[in-house]
Amino acid sequence: MPRYLFLTLLCLAPLTHAATTPGSDAAHDLAYSMGASLGERLRQEVPELQLQALIEGLRTAYQGKPLALSDERIEQILTLHQAQAETASARPQSEMALGAERDFLLKEKQQPQARELADGIILTELKHGTGARPGVQDSVLVNYVGRLPDGTIFDQSTQPQWFRLDSVIAGWRSALVQMPVGAKWRLAIPSSQAYGTEGAGDLIAPYTPLVFEVELLGIRK
Repeated sequence: MPRYLFLTLLCLAPLTHAATTPGSDAAHDLAYSMGASLGERLRQEVPELQLQALIEGLRTAYQGKPLALSDERIEQILTLHQAQAETASARPQSEMALGAERDFLLKEKQQPQARELADGIILTELKHGTGARPGVQDSVLVNYVGRLPDGTIFDQSTQPQWFRLDSVIAGWRSALVQMPVGAKWRLAIPSSQAYGTEGAGDLIAPYTPLVFEVELLGIRK
């Protein structure tokens, strides 16, 4: 039968102490210490747990008797519970990240000369351009710098680079088809138009808006 993960988290130091305590109550104290440690952990992790069912399952398994549920059913239930617990613990982090993103984009929107494009992208024109605009299937020649909201540079070109617009993040595609050659724009891109809920490895966390300074130098069909 599979063992539940929190059973491995019992405090070893109290158990070692109880196991070496002299006297006739040593066995009782060991069992009580294990129960107390397990009970404290369960109280924190599963506050609505039915104790009678817990004791019944513990006694039956410990005595090696047939269980009321199959191993497959037990594995299914514990796996589901663990997944639900992980989802619940992750939710506050995602809510905090979304709140930070909203605050950041609001500040960007309030900057002088800033205007909002479709999909929530905030554009600030740094240099005017008068050339042609690329199509969604075109390649673009650009200089660029990519920053996290705190200003940290996570990517930049050291020389002009070509990109196909159908191979870049959605925020770039949405903005650059409106950008004339010769222009240089600052783009604050919402996470939904960048790397979304998954992020990009250790470099870009989930729900992270990105800031790019992009200069469009040329277009290739």
